[in-house]
Amino acid sequence: MSKAKAQAKAPSGGAMQKILDVVERAGNKVPHPVIIFLGLIAIVLIVAHILTMAGASVTYPMINAETQKVEDVTTSARSLLNVEGIRFMYTSLIPNFMGFTAVGLMIVAMVGAGVAEESGLVKALIRKLVIVSPPKALTYILVFAGILSSVAADAGYLVLIPLAGIAFISIGRHPLAGLAAGFASVAGAFTVNMLIKPLDAVLTEFTNDAIHMVNPAISIDLTANVWFSIVSVLFLTVVITVITERIIEPRLGKYEGEKPDGEEGAKISPDEARGLKYALFGLIGLLAVFALLCLPAGAPLRNPTTGALIGNSPFMNGLIAFIMILFLVTGAAFGLGAKTLKGVPDIIKAMEKAISNLGGLILLLLIISQFIAYFNYTNMATIMAVKMADGLKGANIGPLWLLLGFIVVVAILDLLITGAIAKWAIFAPVFVPVFIQLGVAPESVLAAYRIADSPMNMITPLNAYFVMVVAFAQKYDKNAGVGTLVALMLPYVVGIFVLWTALFIVWYLLGLPWGL
Repeated sequence: MSKAKAQAKAPSGGAMQKILDVVERAGNKVPHPVIIFLGLIAIVLIVAHILTMAGASVTYPMINAETQKVEDVTTSARSLLNVEGIRFMYTSLIPNFMGFTAVGLMIVAMVGAGVAEESGLVKALIRKLVIVSPPKALTYILVFAGILSSVAADAGYLVLIPLAGIAFISIGRHPLAGLAAGFASVAGAFTVNMLIKPLDAVLTEFTNDAIHMVNPAISIDLTANVWFSIVSVLFLTVVITVITERIIEPRLGKYEGEKPDGEEGAKISPDEARGLKYALFGLIGLLAVFALLCLPAGAPLRNPTTGALIGNSPFMNGLIAFIMILFLVTGAAFGLGAKTLKGVPDIIKAMEKAISNLGGLILLLLIISQFIAYFNYTNMATIMAVKMADGLKGANIGPLWLLLGFIVVVAILDLLITGAIAKWAIFAPVFVPVFIQLGVAPESVLAAYRIADSPMNMITPLNAYFVMVVAFAQKYDKNAGVGTLVALMLPYVVGIFVLWTALFIVWYLLGLPWGL
């Protein structure tokens, strides 16, 4: 922590503040993340070899992603220190990295975002947002937008989080609080939205396959959790905002670091005003083009079979490309209008600068991609998940307590298996039939899974975007590290997990409909 920041920090006499201070100090003493993940790789090598020598294995029903049929699968631990494992490590280095989706998403998104940032569009938009938004409502607006950003898959991580930091600093609030609120809204509520998104289609499909194991006659549809999701969005908007303003900002105190744009504050200069007009014209033109590509029957970006635009469609599957083009066009238009970009060469330089700034992050993601590949290869995560699930099923408790136990188990596993789809492919055929036999609606199980899958995303280093948020934080505090981010996010994790679970309990006991 910087000296200036330490001097500005508010007194921390409360027990929670003291705990968070300890977490931050301890976390920031850990080695560089590259060294951490190299150490984790070594641990995986050793533990997997021991499990393999011991003959560790599990048998469980699982949904075949290709056939969509439930099959009994036996999974055994696999060593990386035998002939087959060494071959895998040697030959998979590049495929592991190239198959790591987060890398491509970040690079593509930053091509457009880099132009928008370098041109000044981002800062101008934030100032405009600050001008038109009541100061007391700014946090609510940013958090609400962050939760809804999950409709664009991972775009919220790349766009909303840094914007939240800029918005806070523009009105004299601590930018790390903005980053924390943005991260909490994007990651901590990732599974719910007011709109139907591609993730809902996959989760629903896996749930129905699990239902058909015990009752082929019933199914749920995409709107099975829509009421619970809508209420959850509004509820979590309030929860995250209150935690930000009542816990995080008092802990951080006044920001004493560099402030953007000198003394301009939230004012819009004449050049920026003209740039925003140009950006608006660019936006209208771009939307017109995409309207032609999306709206007519048989349009190229509609599903060629069903004609759907939302859900499984070329438009939604390539949404990150739309976001990149959106920022590129509007950023370039703003720069030309505001005279911050003189022409195509400046636009290209902005792209190059954005990509070059990702160098350290790309190196780290190279190491993380190997760790995740090795961890998955050994089957350690699957063995752990099935063992924990078996223990939970064997507990002689009522349906509600079993649901709560299910939430806890999935949350713990989320520290290791961050992908919502990957976990549900394992858990759905294990738990859904059990709950149906207990008279629990599958919609309830899916709602419970949505709660369990999200909060831990904020503190697990296996979240590909965790290290990216650390990099965002270092823009404002060069001494910020893993401990800084974990300490910031722990109140959100606890608050969201406890209060969201409480909402689930109330909903369940009242017998409210989960969806349509």
